[in-house]
Amino acid sequence: MATERKTINLALQGGGAHGAFAWGVLDKLLEDGRLGIEGICATSAGTMNACALAYGMHVGGSDRAREVLHEFWWNIHRVGQTHNPIKMLPWERMLGLSMENSLAYQYFDSMTRVLSPYQFNPFDINPLRDVLADAIDFEQLKRCECVKLFISATQVKTGKVRVFEARDMTLDVAMASACLPFLFKAVTIDGEDYWDGGYVGNPALFPLFYDTDSRDVLIVHINPLVRSETPTTAPDIMNRLNEISFNSSLLKEMRAIAFVKKLIEHDMLRDEHKTQFKDVLVHSVRADEALSEYSVASKFDSDWRFLTTLRDRGRDRMEQWLDRHFDAVGRHDTVDLHNEFLNSNGRLFETLA
Repeated sequence: MATERKTINLALQGGGAHGAFAWGVLDKLLEDGRLGIEGICATSAGTMNACALAYGMHVGGSDRAREVLHEFWWNIHRVGQTHNPIKMLPWERMLGLSMENSLAYQYFDSMTRVLSPYQFNPFDINPLRDVLADAIDFEQLKRCECVKLFISATQVKTGKVRVFEARDMTLDVAMASACLPFLFKAVTIDGEDYWDGGYVGNPALFPLFYDTDSRDVLIVHINPLVRSETPTTAPDIMNRLNEISFNSSLLKEMRAIAFVKKLIEHDMLRDEHKTQFKDVLVHSVRADEALSEYSVASKFDSDWRFLTTLRDRGRDRMEQWLDRHFDAVGRHDTVDLHNEFLNSNGRLFETLA
């Protein structure tokens, strides 16, 4: 008997080179073929993966999407060979040094704490722009109807999230979604300046609730929710603060989902409002263990062996998820919202329990 094909939505976090883990997750999902993708919300590195997947699907289906993803990450490596300002020296790799201990990274990290990109990068040079322009035809992507895109960027003046859809997609939109303000100048779109979307939506989930039919959301985590030890070095402390900051908006949306699910479960909605709420089914693929050995510096590592190692770990993690949870899609959550995301003992949830 043929396996039932199901449809889900994807939520792709950002995380620099660590986004190669999500590349592996997507590669396995596309190869497996049992899950169709209705919508993708994404930010930063997640935006790169989302655009590559949607463009590939638009021009050539799942197989072409896998090829475009591979080509994108290969070009990240290729361009990094000559344009990565913190590329490790051969002798540093031979000695087994991590990138955070490399001379180039230490110099670069120090510089970004003293100078703004308007000072040390006045011409706003960003090799990622060329990689994206080569990999994706954004005019074609605007016409994509096979996957709904919801790309987050942070509006600098208001601090609010702006969500761009496929019809809005341009190279500038993709670059805005991944614009780290301590590395690059803000990206201007329609007279407004934007920074990385991770600050206010990593990624923003709400468009999936209102603009898609599927109830299932698979979140591909790049930024660890949990760390086993308290950081004690300056770089590790800064990294953990960034992880907490970049996860905060997602956690807020998880609280909203949990609240609505409780209202539905306990039939606390008036009849006239019931059709306005969706019982979202939450699933997640987390990179906590796969990335635990890597420091924040490795988010800048474009070495092909490193990128493909993360890809393969993403593929393995997705394969495990499919084996365990495919049958649950469309039926029930595969994460405990309170224990895995919220760990809340708030009175509201005690009252509703």
